Amino acid sequence: MIDLRLLREDPDRVRASQRARGEDVALVDALLSADERRRSSGVRFDELRSEQKSLGKLIPKASGDEKAELLKRAEQLKADVKAADAERDAADAETQELLLKLGNLVHPDVPVGGEEDFVTLETHGTIRDFAAEGFEPKDHLELGQRLGAIDVERGAKVSGSRFYFLTGVGALLELALVNAAMAQATAAGFTPMLTPALVRPQSMAGTGFLGQAAQDVYHLPNDDLYLVGTSEVALAAYHMDEIIDADRLPLRYAGFSPCFRREAGSHGKDTRGIFRVHQFDKVEMFSYVAPEDSQAEHQRLLEWEKQWLTSLELPFRVIDVASGDLGSSAARKFDCEAWIPTQGKYRELTSTSDCTEFQSRRLSIRVREGKQVRPLATLNGTLCAVPRTIVAILENHQQADGSVRVPEVLRPYLGGREVLEPVAK
Repeated sequence: MIDLRLLREDPDRVRASQRARGEDVALVDALLSADERRRSSGVRFDELRSEQKSLGKLIPKASGDEKAELLKRAEQLKADVKAADAERDAADAETQELLLKLGNLVHPDVPVGGEEDFVTLETHGTIRDFAAEGFEPKDHLELGQRLGAIDVERGAKVSGSRFYFLTGVGALLELALVNAAMAQATAAGFTPMLTPALVRPQSMAGTGFLGQAAQDVYHLPNDDLYLVGTSEVALAAYHMDEIIDADRLPLRYAGFSPCFRREAGSHGKDTRGIFRVHQFDKVEMFSYVAPEDSQAEHQRLLEWEKQWLTSLELPFRVIDVASGDLGSSAARKFDCEAWIPTQGKYRELTSTSDCTEFQSRRLSIRVREGKQVRPLATLNGTLCAVPRTIVAILENHQQADGSVRVPEVLRPYLGGREVLEPVAK
């Protein structure tokens, strides 16, 4: 959530942010009104309680008609205090409810618009000219089936559409990717974490995934637990309700977990293969930093993502995601999109978001600097979303005979294997 003081001091900035997101601007005025009622009812409650306490001291000293009048006033005050308390609680509840609906403040440098209004910041690597090499590239599913690496038919039989098995070298390739990604993260100073895949509602809501993203979340109503769509949720809630000493920052964690997404609204999109699925594994970077350090940390997370994709020898571009495609928690987001040859376009492989103080306010995570205690900043960045990374590796490193060259960074984790060979024609 955003700082209510900032909302009161600069409501136009919040309105502009909502407008850039394509969200309801009227929410800002409704929140301002509720906040004013909360504050005024709080003042009235305090005044009445103060009068009630003063009266309580006078009554024992009074007698006769004076005491009767004071007792009468005391009864009225009791009712007034109770009413003011209820009014304050109602206004506070309304303020909190509206505040949770408000997205993070969009960074002023974010391009305004929808999904297609991103700005390309840089491109890396060389896109292969398969025609010049004399063959037509196969898509990742055909390659994966020939390698004995991907089985979507049995995935659908067992679990339904958008599920899959990774088999043989496919399973080994996932393990190689995860181990290589964790090795890079550990070398960069991240603490490796294996995180829960089920979390409580306050963890999911605190990270902002029960707002506009709620339709993509799996909920287990009998247990009131949620399946995470990213280990960001568990990593953000890891320090929930804690105060962290400033000299411990930055805190950096690399979480590995299964991820579950309903993919609501994606009917008909990416139905072939394993690019868009309901369950996948991912290595996620997560940082806790002082608010004034968040933009620099955001750039560091992006550099680690670029290092990873470069080590996989993939052609990719970096985009500055437009305001309407940020998600409620992010003030700014950079995506790294790898080139997918058979689609003839770049597709998202990694993403890093600066969530500033938005999540820490919701999760009550603060930093202590001397006598001062204040919210800190949280950031997240995908290092390796496994299925999409496998898609990009198979398609970009395929050879004319259907084999796939293994990037050097992965070879130590595949027993030195340099090529994945077809097992079926």
